[in-house]
Amino acid sequence: MPELAGRLKRLPPYLFAEIDRKKREVRARGVDVIDLGIGDPDLPTPPHIIHALQKAAEDPANHRYPSYEGMLAYRQAVADWYAKRFNVRLDPEQEVLTLIGSKEGTAHIPLAFVNPGDIVLVPDPGYPVYATGAWFAGGDVHWMPLRRENVFLPDLDAIPAEVARRAKLMYLNYPNNPTAAVATRDFFGRVVAFAHRHGILVCHDLMYSELKFDGFEPPSLLEVEGAREVGVEFHSLSKTYSMTGWRLGFCVGNRAAVAGLGAVKTNVDSGVFQAVQIAGIAALTGPQDLAEQYRRTYEARRNIVVAGLKQLGWAVDVPKGTFFVWAPVPGGLDSRSFATRLLEEAGVVVTPGVGFGPSGEGFYRIALTVDQARIAEAMERLKGLRL
Repeated sequence: MPELAGRLKRLPPYLFAEIDRKKREVRARGVDVIDLGIGDPDLPTPPHIIHALQKAAEDPANHRYPSYEGMLAYRQAVADWYAKRFNVRLDPEQEVLTLIGSKEGTAHIPLAFVNPGDIVLVPDPGYPVYATGAWFAGGDVHWMPLRRENVFLPDLDAIPAEVARRAKLMYLNYPNNPTAAVATRDFFGRVVAFAHRHGILVCHDLMYSELKFDGFEPPSLLEVEGAREVGVEFHSLSKTYSMTGWRLGFCVGNRAAVAGLGAVKTNVDSGVFQAVQIAGIAALTGPQDLAEQYRRTYEARRNIVVAGLKQLGWAVDVPKGTFFVWAPVPGGLDSRSFATRLLEEAGVVVTPGVGFGPSGEGFYRIALTVDQARIAEAMERLKGLRL
């Protein structure tokens, strides 16, 4: 049996496997664990989407290989949704690509544009797939720290000139996982200008755009003049419509970037089951009342967590997007020790910030993916801690 390839050995230890092991140990002792660590919606997929899948799955025409780029009808539905939501006009044939969930697109795009020794700019803390995709393509990662004092936006002026010269891609994600921070159109304008100066492709992960609170409307990078010349955007139906297991997303924007990613996908996958794409059309074009109800549910859960943490005297910023709360660790503990104590002493799971990168140390993430009663119970349990 050969050894694992160097690209796998290069990956950091997977902290979340250790968290899962500790959860099993605590549950084995009979503890009722409240898991606020998983960013997976607990709310069901809206019925009209399920019915569309059921009907499409019965049609033998959908049992054959799908097209690599995705059904034109699905890509048109994406383009129509972008026009309605962001006032951004897209050519569904050349500026929209169907993905098997946004994760595979963000992981694969470095294979189209990054050569060994090229640099990829990656937010820290951030979704681990960004760095993994860069490493698998043979690239080097330059971490862009996201700091609370800068509202968790990267400081573009702090990127060294030599790094910017060698950089090929920049990953961004707003509303952000894990920090729940949001970005403005003004910030994206500065990003687009930076990308134009240095010949960088901006890869913006917008999958939390519809989980928005307090009247805030997360903008698309593509709303900014000149963005389409230097950027693509990734999105998914997973969080908006509670479809994480369905694996359906899309990449939109720069034609050459969409084509490059499409060329990679043609050689590594065979597309998305057409019945799932038809269900995706139903999601994007059908009634949005349940999606809006789910958004309000996450907002109510956020309010319970924020109020509970403030009652404890713990610092917390009120997030305007995602279904996460990101907060500083109280009591001078490191994030791993803090998460371990919450699990051991209160039976509550949170994610230590260091699991998302070195700059996540000193923070923890709460996922709003259990019902309000359980969230309220978790906040009550935390009152018994002595930190």
